[in-house]
Amino acid sequence: MGEDTHGIGRRALFVTGAAAALTLGPVSFAAADGQDPGNQQTATVRGTLPPGCPDFVYVPVEVPAGVREIKVSYTYDRPSVPAGTTGNALDIGIFDQHGTTLGGRGFRGWSGGARTEFFVRADDATPGYLPGPVDAGTWYIALGPYTVAPQGLAYELTITLTHGEPGIPVRPVYPPSRAKGRGRAWYRGDCHLHSWYSDGRRTPAEIAALARAAGLDFINSSDHNTHSSHAHWADQAGDDLLIMLGEEITTRNGHVVALGTEPGTFVDWRYRARDNRFGRFARQIHQAGGLVVPAHPHATCVGCAWKFGFGEADAVEVWNGPYTPDDEVALSAWDAALVASVRDNREWLPAMGNSDAHRDPDTVGMPQTVVLADDLTREAIQAGLRAGRSYVAESKNVTLAFTATGGRGEQAGIGERLAVAPDTPVTVRLEASGAPRCTVRLVTDEGVLLTGDPLPVTGAGVVEWRTTPSYAAYVRAELRHETAAGPLPGALAALTNPIFLGHR
Repeated sequence: MGEDTHGIGRRALFVTGAAAALTLGPVSFAAADGQDPGNQQTATVRGTLPPGCPDFVYVPVEVPAGVREIKVSYTYDRPSVPAGTTGNALDIGIFDQHGTTLGGRGFRGWSGGARTEFFVRADDATPGYLPGPVDAGTWYIALGPYTVAPQGLAYELTITLTHGEPGIPVRPVYPPSRAKGRGRAWYRGDCHLHSWYSDGRRTPAEIAALARAAGLDFINSSDHNTHSSHAHWADQAGDDLLIMLGEEITTRNGHVVALGTEPGTFVDWRYRARDNRFGRFARQIHQAGGLVVPAHPHATCVGCAWKFGFGEADAVEVWNGPYTPDDEVALSAWDAALVASVRDNREWLPAMGNSDAHRDPDTVGMPQTVVLADDLTREAIQAGLRAGRSYVAESKNVTLAFTATGGRGEQAGIGERLAVAPDTPVTVRLEASGAPRCTVRLVTDEGVLLTGDPLPVTGAGVVEWRTTPSYAAYVRAELRHETAAGPLPGALAALTNPIFLGHR
């Protein structure tokens, strides 16, 4: 048994690239030679982190040879604070003997604030952590002081090493990158989901069952700051459900979904916008075959608002879970970006929606993105999302068909361009079903130019509007629920990406 107290005087400031981190004095254990199998060694570490400390604090642990398992538990104080003042919140994870270099090989797991203890060994690990050998060397417990109260954050770590022969490693098996599909068709998906491998409370089996019940054809695994779930989805995939693998990279300056990366891809999150590191990891996502999708960019939670810009993004999540005022802000900002793309004659950024479901009563597939893809494969779904051939619906009940037709029968659909002369008459047509009493709004670069009557209680209806490219550079559709009173529009029932009108 050992005990160590980390005071302010013992800390050392290490700088890795542009991001500063605090590395404390090491915790040492006696060599394992002669230790009986199953014998345990325990050390307790106490310390206090002051307000304004770095985002990450590393506690080095000298692990001797012959260790079968490392287990860590922790507690920290939660003092009362004045109204409007943040209290204490401490995240945790671990890096192995390969070190804590940004984007390096040392990552072995992260549970944020979801768990108070974890273990790692060759044949198993706590959800959120990666099984594998517990090799001798300096390991690093990573503390993430998410918020620190004015009184400081006092913590206690208990580190237990169990000696013995390592278990037999399990070879990971990943889900296939294709499902049966229906050829070129509209496919429904939810690409922002959390399991018990991060801060969710559902198993992959429970999520897959809920996805099927929600009428989804594809989902994307996106646990916070860990890829540990990737090897646990294979038996949930099937001809009817494509399971893509990813991660929600949860930085202190916003969250981004890595959508459909190669199995086993880990993307680091330990940087802020001022560190000028995001571009490197966006490139990593692309190199791993994934899409970069900033999540809930105007969310109000600490560290959630997106501050990295959209230059590397492939799409943006404008609707996250039940429709709320921050989604309305995200939608407005996205529409302003559409106007700017038309004005500057540059590429535009498609919108998508996801549930961000964690636990009951969060609804998987509310909302869901419906994408026109050539087949039900990872690459085809990603191509449709990247091209903006998609709309967002609150459930499987809502179905849209949205087209623009020129005077000679030329036609374009969602995410496409109707290349006709500026004065050409264009008929915009929206067919909707599953949206009872919802109001249709057609939005252009000039704003809302048509607000239709509410759809009948059957939820089905057709709206047509005539315009020209000189009057509307693009047109997109919104279906809104009735609002009780006041000037604000009702919550969304559906949202399309735009159809662009005229030659570029």
